[in-house]
Amino acid sequence: MLRRFGHEVVAAVGDAGELKAAVIEHRPQIVVTDVRMPPTFSDEGLQAAVELRAADPQLPVLVLSQYVAPAYAAELLDSGKSAGVGYLLKDRIGDVTDFVDALVAVAEGQTVVDQEVVRQLIGRRRDPLTLLTSREKEVLALMAEGRSNTAIARRMVVSEAAVAKHIGSVLTKLDLPPDADDHRRVRAVLAYLRG
Repeated sequence: MLRRFGHEVVAAVGDAGELKAAVIEHRPQIVVTDVRMPPTFSDEGLQAAVELRAADPQLPVLVLSQYVAPAYAAELLDSGKSAGVGYLLKDRIGDVTDFVDALVAVAEGQTVVDQEVVRQLIGRRRDPLTLLTSREKEVLALMAEGRSNTAIARRMVVSEAAVAKHIGSVLTKLDLPPDADDHRRVRAVLAYLRG
């Protein structure tokens, strides 16, 4: 499927050990892995992704999961520099184009998290998100899905200026002042998802 969209698959592996070896050998532009891998089918794929990002914090990783596991998503989001990371539910990536778009976004350094994972993580978080209006939370959830301001505006049926205003308010309420070394938009999503 990825080849059909013009992407080269440099390796396909069967377990976490092979995954780590393939990354060392091929230096891929992105790693796509399942949370569960042999031999125990618990969280070997996720742990391999976290280890790979610890070794190379800029390595983009997209993790696929069968079910919502907020702890797994939080652990992945806390790994590396937190940019270039994705967590998607397998049963919600039926639209191949959306999946490939998410893959490209993560490879380009964006953070993409399945909306259901975002909802569950948001439900666990209370502070400082209680300061956000429902509209600001909606904008932040769409940001967490990797949506651009244009896409958010289309989805919410508002102007891009309105989206920019909501994002500015979110950044202010989450106490994320401008910083030349950090991407505030990614930090806002991470602050929102942790907790």
